[in-house]
Amino acid sequence: MSVTTDTAHVTGEGEGAGVFAPAPGTAPLPRMIRAQALLETKMLLRNGEQLLLTVVIPALLLVLFSAVDIVDTGPGKSVDFLAPGILALAVLSTAFTGQAIATGFERRYGVLKRLGASPLPRWALMTAKTCSVLVTEALQVALLVVIAFALGWSPHGDPAAVLLLLLLGTAAFSGLGLLMAGTLKAEATLAAANLVFLLLLVGGGVIVPMSKFSGGVQDVLKLLPISALSDGLRDVLQNGAGIPWSDLGILAVWSVVGLAAAGRFFRWE
Repeated sequence: MSVTTDTAHVTGEGEGAGVFAPAPGTAPLPRMIRAQALLETKMLLRNGEQLLLTVVIPALLLVLFSAVDIVDTGPGKSVDFLAPGILALAVLSTAFTGQAIATGFERRYGVLKRLGASPLPRWALMTAKTCSVLVTEALQVALLVVIAFALGWSPHGDPAAVLLLLLLGTAAFSGLGLLMAGTLKAEATLAAANLVFLLLLVGGGVIVPMSKFSGGVQDVLKLLPISALSDGLRDVLQNGAGIPWSDLGILAVWSVVGLAAAGRFFRWE
């Protein structure tokens, strides 16, 4: 009697000898990270609530506030002011809100604990999640840019500066999202992440210009990562400015603090 499988077979060379083909063992680390990132991305794109948060809401806000004169965005076309802010909102929705909620419930249901015991190292799991966030953001940005161009958007500036802002913004919001997901209960994370999303949507310079706030409030709000990201993107894309070093500095500080705190206080169970 012989036994065969889809992935391995045994051949004998002498009594009791056996050779497994292919040789058993874990897959190479890059392949494991790639597979996990692909799985994370598929799960995100199949989640209707996440799609509403990360794709539908930013797109609707861009169309609505560009087409209807609800908020005075200053001289020029509304879409020129709104598009950079909505791009910042897309990063916030995916890297912070969506990731915090998804990771919080994975932690509650024991998914992270089981994955942490797998051959995939914990740091590689977080790397895979980050890759999934970046892929999702790329799809978001592509969609929003197409919509903005259809609305008459005329961007300026250096694409490299835009990419640097988006990457630092992703790092900052990812650290904060993982910190929240790794320290709070899942239900608390769900409520807090959505509340923060709404508050930053209003007070982060995304749709409402910072000039609408009083001087003291402005000084505080400008230190927030969403404000630095939206203002930096607006300086480059609307005003054609060079590298917005002050905004990049704020995002860098939030990135270091958020990721360090997440690494220190994140609980897998």
